[in-house]
Amino acid sequence: MSILIKNIKELILAEKEPRLKACGAEMKRLPVIRDAFVRIEGSLIVDFGEMKELGEGEENFDDILDAGGRMVFPSWCDSHTHLVYPASRELEYVDKIKGLSYEEIAKRGGGILNSALRMKETSEETLFIDAMERLQEIIAWGTGAVEIKSGYGLDTENEIKMLRVIRRLKESSPLTIKATFLGAHAFPAEFRTRREEYVDLIIQEMIPMVAAEDLADYIDVFCDRGFFSTEDTDRILNAGMKYGLRPKIHANELDYSGGIQVGVKYNALSVDHLEYTGDEEIEVLKDSETMPVLLPGASFFLGMPYAPARKMMDAGLPLALASDFNPGSSPSGNMQLIVSMGCVSYRMLPEEAINAATLNGAYAMGIGETHGSIAVGKTANLFITKEIPTYSYMPYYYGFNKAEKIILKGKIIK
Repeated sequence: MSILIKNIKELILAEKEPRLKACGAEMKRLPVIRDAFVRIEGSLIVDFGEMKELGEGEENFDDILDAGGRMVFPSWCDSHTHLVYPASRELEYVDKIKGLSYEEIAKRGGGILNSALRMKETSEETLFIDAMERLQEIIAWGTGAVEIKSGYGLDTENEIKMLRVIRRLKESSPLTIKATFLGAHAFPAEFRTRREEYVDLIIQEMIPMVAAEDLADYIDVFCDRGFFSTEDTDRILNAGMKYGLRPKIHANELDYSGGIQVGVKYNALSVDHLEYTGDEEIEVLKDSETMPVLLPGASFFLGMPYAPARKMMDAGLPLALASDFNPGSSPSGNMQLIVSMGCVSYRMLPEEAINAATLNGAYAMGIGETHGSIAVGKTANLFITKEIPTYSYMPYYYGFNKAEKIILKGKIIK
């Protein structure tokens, strides 16, 4: 299958020399080609440039898409979601409106434990069908790659069930999907006073079974106040790495937890949330290979502080933006909205926010060499916009879907 997209008003993040990530001031650089074309062969981008360089031979393509002055973006890479879940939690949403905090709801058996209870009652088939609908939703907004975590099982049987669903999604969806084992998402009620025993269960039973079925690409721990300590995290990551599972960590959402430091210590692919990030944490992240991932949807929905994004970028750090799509603290996978939040809530420039949701998001998923920008040899994951005046209009005009035509792995999806 070969596709030519021509008469592109602006080709966004078109890289002749592909980067794995953009750091600090470099995040302000957004390579753009005006009056452009893109050639796709099979699942890959094979050429792009200005229309005057295209030449003849259009009859040799299976499909020719005339962008008609519209823009082409690389698909969003959403590196942090929990979109396999059993039910919505709008009743807790009302509790939040009434003033209850995230931790107070959790102590009452809400939050993650609520989802874990419902997970036990939900079949694998129902989880799969519901998750496929959510995947179709995020595809329509321009997402082409997504990481999905377990973590609503909190016992071996149901964690494995979740990961098997994610495997089915990988096999059935046109999206690029990465799976993360997050058995250490919360302590089940029955282990509330026996926390070490639950950590032992994760290490001695869950991780070996996950590895035996090759169900996960990464391992994650919610390292924060009231959840898993740095000592717990250290033990779990050690065990996971013995089975080839690279860490991705929930860190510093609720307090200065030490999660960032332990993440860097274990060369975590990413540390995510980071609402509480100070000078010490920034220094630790410098010169590391760990991507800081910010989740503005969660801060917005929970009414919590926002991470110090500008301070982090000014210190030379890269940043990625992700949706945290989940039923309790960020019930949306709309990455266009997340880019808008990056600009409004973190004071990111449009260029910085777009880089964070594409190039750096791909890095945070471990797919930076194949996704995240328009480059020869990369996977043909991109979308053609509706008619918009500038790329800054993407975050500016929030709430309206600017994606008109979706191409994933070289196939026209919509």
